[in-house]
Amino acid sequence: MSEWAIALITAGAAIVGGAVTGWYSRSAGIRQAEAARLAGERQAEAALETVRMTLRDQAAVRVLDLRRQTYVRFLHTAERAVTAARTGVGGEEEAVALPSALAEVALEGPPEVYAAARWIADGLRRNARPDDLEDAKEAFIAAAQRCLRPGPGPE
Repeated sequence: MSEWAIALITAGAAIVGGAVTGWYSRSAGIRQAEAARLAGERQAEAALETVRMTLRDQAAVRVLDLRRQTYVRFLHTAERAVTAARTGVGGEEEAVALPSALAEVALEGPPEVYAAARWIADGLRRNARPDDLEDAKEAFIAAAQRCLRPGPGPE
């Protein structure tokens, strides 16, 4: 063969080899880029889910904290009303504050806590015995504690 033919064959083989290598390198690069894109999407979705879970947990904590404050206000108001009923001193302010505190408990719920709070208010209205009022307070506290226990989330 002539030197020109050998040079052309060698050059052609180099070009074809480079093209084939380039084609496979390009295909591998595309696959790697697609895999990296999918991994990035999965990572971003995982980060978003973490943020969503955190926000749900924070919202649940805020709801429980608001309920706790409402229950404490009601219990404090009811305790003052019970004391006023026992001693006969005061009571006007408590008589006004108790229905408002009871309404807050009704709004915050759940129904079992509201029912226990209503038991206290009804007992005060009908001048129940001190032991009955204590029982009503204990029932309210127990219902509130059950409601405020951490769990799957407030109602």
